[in-house]
Amino acid sequence: MQKKLKDPKLNKKKIGKFYICDLLDDKMKKKIQYILILCTLLSCSAFAQNPELITTVSKNKLGLNQRLKIQFTVNKQGADNFDPPNFKNFQIVSGPSQAISQSWINGQASFSQSYTYIIKPLKKGEFLIPYASIKLNNKVLKSKPVKVIVLDEVEIPKDPNDPNYIAQQNVHLVAEISKSSPYVGEGIYVEYRLYVSQNISVRDFSYTESPQYNGFWNQDIKIRGLNAKNGTYNGEQYRYVVLQKALLIPTKSGKLTIDPIKMDIVIGVPTGRGDFFGNPIVRNVTKSFASAKKFIQSKALPIEGKPESFNGAVGDFNFIVSSSKNILKSNESATVSVKVTGNGNLKLFELPEIKTPSELEVFTPEQKEKITINSRGIKGSVTKNYTVVPQFKGKYKIPSTEFSYFDLKEKEYVRLTSEDLFVEVLEGKELVTDSDVTSNSKKEIIVTGNNFKYIQTNSSFYLAKKSNFYASKLYYIMLILPLLFIPIGIVIARKNKARSNDVLGNRLRKADRLAKKYLSEAKKQLGTKEAFYVALEKALHNYLKAKLRIETSDISKEKITELLKTEAVHEDDINSFIDVFNSCDMARYSPVTAVEMKDDYEKSKAVITQIDKQL
Repeated sequence: MQKKLKDPKLNKKKIGKFYICDLLDDKMKKKIQYILILCTLLSCSAFAQNPELITTVSKNKLGLNQRLKIQFTVNKQGADNFDPPNFKNFQIVSGPSQAISQSWINGQASFSQSYTYIIKPLKKGEFLIPYASIKLNNKVLKSKPVKVIVLDEVEIPKDPNDPNYIAQQNVHLVAEISKSSPYVGEGIYVEYRLYVSQNISVRDFSYTESPQYNGFWNQDIKIRGLNAKNGTYNGEQYRYVVLQKALLIPTKSGKLTIDPIKMDIVIGVPTGRGDFFGNPIVRNVTKSFASAKKFIQSKALPIEGKPESFNGAVGDFNFIVSSSKNILKSNESATVSVKVTGNGNLKLFELPEIKTPSELEVFTPEQKEKITINSRGIKGSVTKNYTVVPQFKGKYKIPSTEFSYFDLKEKEYVRLTSEDLFVEVLEGKELVTDSDVTSNSKKEIIVTGNNFKYIQTNSSFYLAKKSNFYASKLYYIMLILPLLFIPIGIVIARKNKARSNDVLGNRLRKADRLAKKYLSEAKKQLGTKEAFYVALEKALHNYLKAKLRIETSDISKEKITELLKTEAVHEDDINSFIDVFNSCDMARYSPVTAVEMKDDYEKSKAVITQIDKQL
């Protein structure tokens, strides 16, 4: 049956006995509309891409004997006249080599044109490679500068897939500061970030040394969870987490140093092999990392225009002085509040003091703080409450008080002055004035009885009881006592000599003291499984470092066994030492009782004592 169309305007083109619009139902027409709209959006998105000139480097940290590949890529066709940066402090080994790539995937058109250089550093240091430029449609596109750190010559591994080398190149511990030249009293932030490349993973980490903030008032800012984010470090894509963040306020001018944070990180490096099920095999490597030392150039506040009332306040503040009561009775108290609110170094300055007439008794003020410290700075209020008690009837004036601060935005001092306060006392004693004081006439002194006596002019003295020290008991005791110490000293000297000749006993006592020294931290953590076994394993590593003068961060249990055998340590003691390491590993993945932890502690103490006797 032929279906007739409602709109006669569509019946225009005829195919045989049917119109072309008759062949399409409503659903088919909607599908065609959606397809046309989708094609239009895809074509628009393909041509709406913003033109950019992007700089990428093969590595941002390299040794003096290594090479670096740097690539400049433009994502729009038609760009020409590429102008490379000035490779100062670098030697161009090869380049530029050009490459063009164009593709169409799932309706998305992409284009890239790249210029690649291989460069070699000429000296050590931290260098900034400037921007490159290229012309596109009479417009100049510029890339972003890239920072490259050149270190001492490194031992280039014969195997580029060496896990230790890969771990060192793909993990970076960085200290980021919000401002490098603040004023004294101005808050800045330091944020410690751990950058990890997409190729490896971090299994565990521990802090070995916390940063010191000498010359700063500091406050740690709580980090809510270690959330991984995507970011760019020196032109390369990384994942990163914020480990610590702190608010720093310089307390003096000049060059200040932020010491590095140091960590031991367990890194999972793919070996390039797979297991039976095709999953990649990962090798765990422990490496030590430290952030770079940061320097802050703190600026002194200007002397010009500095008011006398300035007491170190830096920021943006409001100031108010108020009284809880303006009318009161004698001996009835009122509270006068001096309050500063705003943003700035609220914890680092003193509030101004009020001046009151002598007829008002003022007690020691009470200071209250309502301060919030977070990633946006210090915000809140500081209030000083004075309790004032009038003594006499009358009306008294509390003069205005001035508060001043340094405004960071305007870079100038701001003065704030409160209004005068008046306190009226309605009831109480009248204040005695000078006119009410009557003059006193001089009167003669009347002597009655024995009120006054003459001063005695003669004195009589007699000899006190005399004692002879040389014939006393104390004299003979002090004479004989030193003679008694002679035989006691001889006995003690003989015992010390015998003890010093006891070589075996001395070695046992020394080994026992050494074991207690290295295991002291583990003993404190008894009862806390994870902290105890971490401290126990660290104590064993530190013992090997001290006795064998080696770095144990990269040494396996097999290597430790080989080193101890070289030092002629008994095989039973070596096995006991390795068993303690195995207990530390097993305890992280299985439940352990307090009795077992105590047993492992005693085993560690015994094995250190036995090994130390043989070294």
